[in-house]
Amino acid sequence: MQSTALINALFCFILIAALPKIFFRQDGTYNLKWILTGAPYFLSGLACILSFTGHNPISINDQSTAYLVLQGFSAILFMASVGLMTMTLGTHRIPLALWHQDNDAPRTIVTWGAYKYIRHPFYTSFLLSLLGGVCLAPSFATIAILVYGYVAKNQTAKKEEGKLSASELGAEYVPYIKTTGRFFPKF
Repeated sequence: MQSTALINALFCFILIAALPKIFFRQDGTYNLKWILTGAPYFLSGLACILSFTGHNPISINDQSTAYLVLQGFSAILFMASVGLMTMTLGTHRIPLALWHQDNDAPRTIVTWGAYKYIRHPFYTSFLLSLLGGVCLAPSFATIAILVYGYVAKNQTAKKEEGKLSASELGAEYVPYIKTTGRFFPKF
């Protein structure tokens, strides 16, 4: 694995780790649900580092065409993840609550920017980073991390959508759900 591929991956995972401090509201707590949902990004970054140091079934000296294509594809996924995160950050006018806050009440519904196409663009960007981790450090561990990350994000999204649908904003949110995909655009 080339060091530039690792740097690209780590930049993406560090940006994900920094989001709670640089963007999200600070009145929340890092509870167990938040830690369990955030763990895949730490673990995927760690898997990329371990792979770079030779702790992966695919050797770092493996120059097969398939592995080089995976490295290139991982770069595209990590760049797409960072791009979507920054686009989503630019969409918000106020900081969001930390994930899994039981006392968080929705204030407004955002349906512009990245939210025009997908309901959870931050989550989509996070899932793209995990898929990039699979491409950069292909192993059963990174695939399991991706699957766990998807299940955790899907459950979180369902909970948030239920909360929004039941809130005073539900009349606006329910039609939005019908026309916009959760993690990927509806066609």
